[in-house]
Amino acid sequence: MAAEIQPKPLTRKPILLQRMEGSQEVVNMAVIVPKEEGVISVSEDRTVRVWLKRDSGQYWPSVYHAMPSHQSRVTMILFVLELEWVLSTGQDKQFAWHCSESGQRLGGYRTSAVASGLQFDVETRHVFIGDHSGQVTILKLEQENCTLVTTFRGHTGGVTALCWDPVQRVLFSGSSDHSVIMWDIGGRKGTAIELQGHNDRVQALSYAQHTRQLISCGGDGGIVVWNMDVERQETPEWLDSDSCQKCDQPFFWNFKQMWDSKKIGLRQHHCRKCGKAVCGKCSSKRSSIPLMGFEFEVRVCDSCHEAITDEERAPTATFHDSKHNIVHVHFDATRGWLLTSGTDKVIKLWDMTPVVS
Repeated sequence: MAAEIQPKPLTRKPILLQRMEGSQEVVNMAVIVPKEEGVISVSEDRTVRVWLKRDSGQYWPSVYHAMPSHQSRVTMILFVLELEWVLSTGQDKQFAWHCSESGQRLGGYRTSAVASGLQFDVETRHVFIGDHSGQVTILKLEQENCTLVTTFRGHTGGVTALCWDPVQRVLFSGSSDHSVIMWDIGGRKGTAIELQGHNDRVQALSYAQHTRQLISCGGDGGIVVWNMDVERQETPEWLDSDSCQKCDQPFFWNFKQMWDSKKIGLRQHHCRKCGKAVCGKCSSKRSSIPLMGFEFEVRVCDSCHEAITDEERAPTATFHDSKHNIVHVHFDATRGWLLTSGTDKVIKLWDMTPVVS
């Protein structure tokens, strides 16, 4: 697990433009109204609120609408303007899509666990669904039916957020295991790049295509801006061994070698750079490896520690404190604004141009 030590943030930081309060419950989702001075939010009290900017410069909820009660809480919702579809998932493990004009239900699919991430590719009509089991499901949608394309899993915890880049054809998934994984979907290479930059569950993701920067927000209140315009490396698979692959000392379950060599077995560790199974003595050093996604210092074997250069330790992300537990974000690339909603029932509007550029 990544150490609790964070790199020093750069002097540039987001500028808080607005703080909005008014919901009776936690705000689950909020979006910036395109080309308007407004925000739409959805909260646990089953209300939709429209916040408009007044002459005073403050945002106030001018309109709110109480949604009819659902059989179970809606967890995610997407509106696809090009197809006039509304995609939604709920705690009943159901994914459905409706016609936004007629309201007619077009089709559905039952997921293996409660869905917590939802993204859609308009060109191929593929929908990506992440769930609490840690699985990501890809479906091909037609007008009134769907086909299962594949499922894959890479997190040790549940998927908490998804973000799709239709240009590079890359899917980002955030998880309760504190990590983000970048999946190469379009390249057909099966590449999976891991990013470690949070000390708590990753709650929300957004991607700035024009600058190739990923924005991740977490339960730790952190806003991390990742530079994805660098040549990143896959983290190696951890190798299995009954003894240290550096000094050949037996691990504590290797009774035969312990008896033959009359040595006490040692605890097994893994080097995050080469993946070798090593003992504590041979992996006494720690280092950040930003190009492998490790912005925090992690355990590495002594030989890898000597080989890592200062250039390889240069950070590829900036860290900022939102001062609230973020549950959802929305990024408006045209203005460089980021909307964060938190468990504190507060919505914050940030000017991200100092860091997303």
